[in-house]
Amino acid sequence: MSIPFIDLRAQDGEVGAAVRAAVSAVLADQQLVLGAHVERFETAMASYCGVPHAVGVGSGTDALALALSGLGVGPGSRVLTTPFSFFATASTIARLGARPVFADIDPHTLNLDPAAAADALARAGGLVAGIVAVHLFGRLADMTALGALAERHGLWILEDAAQAVGARSDGRRAGAFGRAGILSFYPTKNLGGIGDGGMLLTGDETLAARARRDRHQGQVAPYVHETIGLCSRLDAVQAAALAAKLPSLDGWNERRRSVAGWYAEHFRGRGLAGAPAAPLELPEPAAEAHVFHVYTVRARARDALARALATAGVGTQVYYRVPLHRQAPLMACAEIPAGVPEAERAAGEVMALPMYPQLSEEHVVRVVDAVESFYRSGGSD
Repeated sequence: MSIPFIDLRAQDGEVGAAVRAAVSAVLADQQLVLGAHVERFETAMASYCGVPHAVGVGSGTDALALALSGLGVGPGSRVLTTPFSFFATASTIARLGARPVFADIDPHTLNLDPAAAADALARAGGLVAGIVAVHLFGRLADMTALGALAERHGLWILEDAAQAVGARSDGRRAGAFGRAGILSFYPTKNLGGIGDGGMLLTGDETLAARARRDRHQGQVAPYVHETIGLCSRLDAVQAAALAAKLPSLDGWNERRRSVAGWYAEHFRGRGLAGAPAAPLELPEPAAEAHVFHVYTVRARARDALARALATAGVGTQVYYRVPLHRQAPLMACAEIPAGVPEAERAAGEVMALPMYPQLSEEHVVRVVDAVESFYRSGGSD
């Protein structure tokens, strides 16, 4: 029995009929770009995330660009962030002519380390405008400590919550802690569309208004443009499909936590994790603050293990083999004031195992069996 890394067909089996009905409604009324379908979904997401404003755009990357631009990021700006994230986290800063300033990650959460961030701010080559905090792999970053750090330095925080929709702590959801937050609706996300899509979340009315203007090529009246802007509008088909899936999101996230619990139980029960000499280090539990977009472990002999699992029919993925400070397009503009050894170490050890809400405990046991077989046979690089 093969176990794919992700199985979108299984999700379609649960909500496909509702998604098809929603898309049919869009085709029937032919309001295809912006319009009532998008507005209803924006209202629903603002309510769900606990923010006054939600602005649907073409992708999570565009949401980052619109948010950063709206916060004043441009040539000469510096923005502090993590080097252990998807490329867009930092490439969007660079695209605006600014400089990413990288600080190291916490070895346990893999999110931006507040102490390392403080050190990087103290050593940066110039004034830093704000912090992009990434909720990596579905786990909220330490927003209490990062928020206090930002307040001390007079900085804004932008949450890259592309992987963490629905994560919650202290009564607030991802995207509602900072000045703004962004979501991605790429099909593999916890709330995924049937194509590209993204969203900017904010309590700042001025920032929301700028994003609504700039997603529509800076237009303020028919064929009157106030800024260059982008062409980045969440289309009505995506909005309708996402609205049909939204009622399932909390249940799916809870199921992901259950799947993570099964992994932890069986890996520890086999002696593969939980002891100093064990070959795996598992993600720490974080209750509702973790929605397990992916289930990422640190693994001894990671690359050999991945090859063995592929042979056994188990899908895996490595996020992120090349950290951002070593990506060629960013090397010329990035600053690394205090070193990032934990990000370097993580890049050589982390691996994501199959994770989606429709996984059964039987599937998880099958993955654990394959991992155990590798290590019991003396697996090494």
